[in-house]
Amino acid sequence: ITNGGATVELRNFLGEKRVRVVNMLPGVKVEKSSSTKDELVISGTDIDLTSRSAALIRQSCLVKHKDIRKFLDGVYVSEHGVIED
Repeated sequence: ITNGGATVELRNFLGEKRVRVVNMLPGVKVEKSSSTKDELVISGTDIDLTSRSAALIRQSCLVKHKDIRKFLDGVYVSEHGVIED
């Protein structure tokens, strides 16, 4: 997570040397979860921009040319909803 939560860099996906950079849409912040390892929390005021940012991260890590039943690595949405303060 770089640029104060405005950019996500995914490294070492399936052992690749390529760094995948995903820029968040305006008004969306990404932070690392303090309670769970390897979990990102995407937050923002507009639910459409927040959902599209999560989709951009997920689409950047699609497994191609491999059996997706065998290679389960990737980025998945575990839950979505409103965060109440």
